[in-house]
Amino acid sequence: MKEILIRDAVLNDLPALLKFEEALIDAERPFDPTIRAGEVHYYDLRSYIENKEIKVVVAEINGKVVSSGFGLSKAGRHYLDHDHYAYLGFMYTLPEFRGRGINSMIIDELKDWAYQNNLPEIRLTVYDDNSPALNAYFKAGFKKHIVEMRLPSR
Repeated sequence: MKEILIRDAVLNDLPALLKFEEALIDAERPFDPTIRAGEVHYYDLRSYIENKEIKVVVAEINGKVVSSGFGLSKAGRHYLDHDHYAYLGFMYTLPEFRGRGINSMIIDELKDWAYQNNLPEIRLTVYDDNSPALNAYFKAGFKKHIVEMRLPSR
């Protein structure tokens, strides 16, 4: 297996990361009819990379960025037993590199970041019908916590 390097993202990674974001949104559109048509961005990736409070990481193989993820601190709700928690997002791996444990390596790096920042809990969101993603997160130790439901009002 080729060596996989997990490292902090840099601004030079931005073109690849913007393509990942586009592919991620395209993959999630079938699960969410509320994502508007046309160009959509979930994240301000440039500011995330520049923000020292947000950990954006990539996996690289032979100089090619093949996977991504980020961690940021979010305020917990006032009634919870923790003030802040780590929120993970932007988990994406190029299709031809899936099944090699790269996503687990990204999660491990972000878990280490959360522990170093004294964030007592790690959360992420995933569409309930996205079985491949759910299975990857179960494998990494995550458990379902809350299911958000929706009903169009018209």
